[in-house]
Amino acid sequence: MTGFRLTTLLALSASALTLAACGSAEVASPGEGDFGGGTGGGGTPPPTTPPPGTPAADCPSGFANVGLVAGGTLRACQLPQQINGALTVPLRAGTIYAISGRTSVGTDMGVDPAAPIAGSTQGILTIEAGVRLFASGGSDYLLVNRGSQLFAEGNATQPIVFTSRQNVDGTTTESSQGQWGGIVLAGRAPQANCQLTAPVTCTGTVEGTSAFYGGNTPADNSGRLRYVQIKFSGFEISTGNELQGLTMAGVGSGTTVEFIQVHNSSDDGIEIFGGNVNLRRIVITGADDDGMDTDTGWRGGAQFGIVTQRPAGSTSRSAGFEFSSAPASVPLATRYVSQPKMANWTLVGRNATTDAHTVAHFDSGTDATIINSVFTNAAGSVAGCMAINDADTETSGVTFNSVFMSCAVSYRPSSAVRSAAAFTAGSNNTAAGTSTLTAPAGTSLSNQLLTFINGANENAVTPVAAATTYSFFQNTSYIGAVQNAADTWWQGWTCGLTAGATC
Repeated sequence: MTGFRLTTLLALSASALTLAACGSAEVASPGEGDFGGGTGGGGTPPPTTPPPGTPAADCPSGFANVGLVAGGTLRACQLPQQINGALTVPLRAGTIYAISGRTSVGTDMGVDPAAPIAGSTQGILTIEAGVRLFASGGSDYLLVNRGSQLFAEGNATQPIVFTSRQNVDGTTTESSQGQWGGIVLAGRAPQANCQLTAPVTCTGTVEGTSAFYGGNTPADNSGRLRYVQIKFSGFEISTGNELQGLTMAGVGSGTTVEFIQVHNSSDDGIEIFGGNVNLRRIVITGADDDGMDTDTGWRGGAQFGIVTQRPAGSTSRSAGFEFSSAPASVPLATRYVSQPKMANWTLVGRNATTDAHTVAHFDSGTDATIINSVFTNAAGSVAGCMAINDADTETSGVTFNSVFMSCAVSYRPSSAVRSAAAFTAGSNNTAAGTSTLTAPAGTSLSNQLLTFINGANENAVTPVAAATTYSFFQNTSYIGAVQNAADTWWQGWTCGLTAGATC
């Protein structure tokens, strides 16, 4: 997906199953990470714990009671559509939380933290470990505005789950997607479109919303997301204008994003527009478009990531990575190019029938650095492992070191010369290896290409010292995302990767 919007977009489509409306809720005493003792947003005493399979009798203060879901076994408590001040979403037996319509955390506070927009309000949304939230249609999404924060911190055994109403009711299948909007974080970090004019006064509009993003605060802090699942999301508003599973626009390096799974997004798994945010421990399964897509000058890094694409039969020109910078109309010498830095990723492409598909795609003047990673695709695929698509990207440069590729076609034919030149210029690279990746025992999703655990050939590659490439990175003794079967960082908090952990 490409581009950004500088005008208010068309209204989102109506929710497929609209829950009762709820207005704005002012909750006093905002404070970072205030869990409120587990009593809910307004301090209401906890209800008597209902027996398993029995819905809670009521909702916490600050949430609207919108009835029962999941065959009458869960009480649905709806978040306010405008969250100003601090609101905690507590873990409660027999309770699930609903997102209806555009649910905004705070209002846009502008580009300058020292001079917020007059009348703007900060919101701080805290979600406790183990909480589940759902939405019912494409117009339902969570937006964290500039100057506000989201603290969604699960743990390895109690992830926070954002999913669809259909999933809660048990009607999703292995191919379900696009059943609600997704999560959008908007921050004040630099991005390409602002850098071309005045970074302190210029803003862009987040794709799929009318929210503003960008500024001149590289270390801006939009909160913490840890151990989070985002399932069956993504929604196309119009051609080339979509919501993803997780969208981060102008998000700064003060934000924590780690242990995140995006499953079966109808568009990209994660898309990053500008900013300096760093990511660690990412799993993207079944995105119908790209696994990880970057645009408008992202200058951060991501380490330890698994991307498995959708199976043969999907029609999009998806890639594990799709990196670009905007706008391409500006001369490269003056463009604020994207500088993604990626370490220890394993990308597994689909069994594509045309070379329009690529496991990793670099476009529009992207100065990328890829180290200690593995690119492969399914047997029989005619897609290339890698493509440097244009002369601008060739000029700005893509650096590969200790990258192992195993595809029937190493480079997309239309860009083979420039792709090969960049890849062979690096060190410790393998252009046409033989994959020895394996899948976890007992995988439960037959239509995912879940071969991401290193074998002998991958582990024979000598890694480069990642921390010398980028200070956020950790040094490892191996390439790829998962060293061997004993390396289980991805287990427990994800779905669909092991037996009994269906999505």
